[in-house]
Amino acid sequence: MQKVVPDSLSAHTINPYPKRWLALIVLLMGAFLSPLDFFIVNVALPAIKDGLHASSTQLQFVIIAYGSTYAVLVVTGGRLGDIYGRKRIFIIGMLLFTLSSAVCGLAPNIMILIGARIVQGLAAAVLAPQVLSSIRIIFPVNEQPKAMGFFGATFGLASIAGQLLGGVLIKVQPLGFTWESVFMINIPLGLLTILLAFFILPENKPAKKPKLDIPGILLLSLALFLIIYPLIKGREEGWPLWIFLCFAAAIPVLIAFVHTERHTIKKGRDPLIDLSLFQNQHFVTGTIIIFFFNSTAAFFMVYPYYLQNGLHWDVLSAGLAVLPYAAGFFIGPLTSTLLTRKIGSGVVLLALGLLALGFGLTILSVLLYHTPGTIMYAGLMIAGMGHGIVLPSLVRITLAPVTHEKAGMAAGVVSTAIQMGSAIGVAIIGTIFFSVLNGQTFKTAFAIAMGCLLCIFIIAFFLTIRLNSLPVKK
Repeated sequence: MQKVVPDSLSAHTINPYPKRWLALIVLLMGAFLSPLDFFIVNVALPAIKDGLHASSTQLQFVIIAYGSTYAVLVVTGGRLGDIYGRKRIFIIGMLLFTLSSAVCGLAPNIMILIGARIVQGLAAAVLAPQVLSSIRIIFPVNEQPKAMGFFGATFGLASIAGQLLGGVLIKVQPLGFTWESVFMINIPLGLLTILLAFFILPENKPAKKPKLDIPGILLLSLALFLIIYPLIKGREEGWPLWIFLCFAAAIPVLIAFVHTERHTIKKGRDPLIDLSLFQNQHFVTGTIIIFFFNSTAAFFMVYPYYLQNGLHWDVLSAGLAVLPYAAGFFIGPLTSTLLTRKIGSGVVLLALGLLALGFGLTILSVLLYHTPGTIMYAGLMIAGMGHGIVLPSLVRITLAPVTHEKAGMAAGVVSTAIQMGSAIGVAIIGTIFFSVLNGQTFKTAFAIAMGCLLCIFIIAFFLTIRLNSLPVKK
């Protein structure tokens, strides 16, 4: 019978779960698939367009269906782990992700593909928070920096694999599959992860089983949808009136959600989000920094666009040009344990400094040279290292004051901040980039977009100074 690790067990227990490092490998296999899917599907979009005769709008929905569903439901996914056990929900999420990947790969038309992508986003929302919250619970405090470093490196590895594997699969066409192969690759990985999870992962759940807050789920999901979907569509649609009407409609829905959660707590029931989380300045400040930091998602939109449309590079060359950043993203987290040991929470300041330096060198290269060269690639690798260091370190520091009973809930909030930061970053910086293009060169537009990211990192840097001065109170 599999060992159960109760939530009440202290993270610095003298008897931690003996198979925790094997469990980490299994958790990271699950964490790997979601970012891999993001990068690999982007590479496959032209092949999907040709294979399913899809329009540009339908291709956008292949991306939006996944991202929006994930962002809207990730808080609920975290809470499901708190209630029903993180191992159980991890396996269910992994099974759903694997099955929906098979449906994506076998989709006979674009509408079925979009529908399967919605289910894939739901599965990722259920799966992802269990990884963060499980690491938070099964590892002692002194081992968490190392575990989170491997977690961060997984995202770097997924970005490299997605860029390269997507192009290779479409070119090689294994078993006669073209674009279908980018979804089919998830099936053997998913089945292996499920099998290992069943035997290796410990179950961790609270001694007292809370109940699911259905009104809270409905209200928060609606509010997030009214914010995230318009953000994703706004730039592409030219910011029509309905976008702003959705934003306005989200305000009373959010107010109703807060009122509902307060009422739920007064009645002695279990809320979807315990609002007392937001009374902890340490958690709130860390979540805000995570939100700002994830505007880096805009880089992955404007950089390939600049290379393909401004410099007329082909898709594979543009994908390879991202590799210096991805390599730094992989290497950075592996150094975070040593850096944390040496400079403690100052590691986030160092990482943001590396990001600022790297993007500064990138801007300098764009302004001085016509095509990317040594300075730009060096800058991108430095920025990637900063990205890789800051992600696991900041998530770990932000979750530090959260009790184990609320680990899934807090992980869901952090994951939502990541998705919101990405969506808003892409929307705002993307709008600036394309607006500048109307009257300026690609070089100028790209430099200004990178300058906007640099300003965001400076804001995050000063917020981190404040975070480091706050006490960690549970």
